[in-house]
This record gives sequence, structure tokens and C-alpha cells, in this order.
Amino acid sequence: MRSVTSPDDNGSDELFADARAMHSAALARLDAGDIRDAAEKAWCATLRATDGLIVARIGEVPKKSSNTTRELRRLRGSDIRIRALSKHYFEAQGALHGECFYLGLCEPVDDTALLINETIAYIDEAERLAAA
Repeated sequence: MRSVTSPDDNGSDELFADARAMHSAALARLDAGDIRDAAEKAWCATLRATDGLIVARIGEVPKKSSNTTRELRRLRGSDIRIRALSKHYFEAQGALHGECFYLGLCEPVDDTALLINETIAYIDEAERLAAA
């Protein structure tokens, strides 16, 4: 993990803005009928929001997604609110990133679309917990 340079600007705002932009891109791809690309963009939005939460809590940005997962597991052990949030993270990791994007297993499409749409609630909650 890399250290954040300024204590006043830990970078979480930028990460949450990026997460929201990625979610908007996911919705655009969903509207265009590209469920696979929409799923990957929603996963990226989830990952960026999680990075925002992590940097707000520990002051370091994870360099790799495996570090994000490791830190999220560590944080959820000490905060029940993060434990509840992490359920979406792991569902998105498996269903959106692994199954739909990589394997092309996006059926039922309605379930995948629902998870893509629910990503904004994840971003909102991660941002709220980052500020707590």
C-alpha cells in the first residue's frame, strides 16, 4: 500500500467520485444492452468505493484488489456496519467480476442488472462509513 501524502486530503473524495463515475458508466452500458461490460464497470465502482472507505479509515490506498479485499476483511472484524457492507462487495466480486465479466455467466440478466443498480447504495454507504 502506498501512503497518502497529505493528512488533510486523504484521497477518499476522489475515490468516491471515481466510483460514482464508474457506476454511471455501468448504467450507460446496461442501457446499451452490454450486460457484461456493465457488470465489470459496476464491480470497478464497488472496488473504488471500497478503496475510498479503506483510505478514509487507515490512510493508505490499496495498490491491488487483493489488498482491498484483505483490508476490507480486517475492517469488518472491528465494525459490524462494515461487515454488513462487505456482503455486497463479495457478491459483486463473485457475480459481476468473476461470473458475468470473466465467464460470461450473466443469467438471469434481471438479477445481474439488479446488482449493478444496487451498486449506488453500496457507494453511498461506503462513503457514509468513511465519514464516520
